[in-house]
Amino acid sequence: MMEPPPIKRAHVSLLYQSSIKELMHDFKFNASPRAGMLLVELMLVNKPDLLGSALLPVPMHHQRARERGFNQAYWLAEQLARRTGLELLNAECHKLVASQRTLNRQERAANLRGAFSIKGPLPAHITLIDDVVTTGATTNALARVAQKAGAMHVDIWAVARTPLGNS
Repeated sequence: MMEPPPIKRAHVSLLYQSSIKELMHDFKFNASPRAGMLLVELMLVNKPDLLGSALLPVPMHHQRARERGFNQAYWLAEQLARRTGLELLNAECHKLVASQRTLNRQERAANLRGAFSIKGPLPAHITLIDDVVTTGATTNALARVAQKAGAMHVDIWAVARTPLGNS
């Protein structure tokens, strides 16, 4: 029997295509704060009604963060926490996982097994922050760890999702 997904609600109002994809690429791979602030503004225009009491960005392995220069999910969460007044939580990624971009749903889940840890206890209701949701494997893996650390209700708030059929 399959266990239910750990995510209660996902709030993602943009599609990862055309100008949003270009903006995201500029933010992630060129570390453009201008692009990042525009993405934050777009997220806030259509903010979820229920955010819980804390934001938890998807962590990045320290080696990958060094290569890129920053963790885009943490950067977004930091800006959103300032604007919403919510607590900013931290998780760690211990496993240098292969890039998720080329993997299918099952490979993504296997790739992330044992990757994350969180020091608890966490508030009962938290919201994960990510840039792009494709299959949900990353946020599901993090949500399971968050539940083990005490979160009872875990939601996602992301900038964009890949169009159906592109995962």
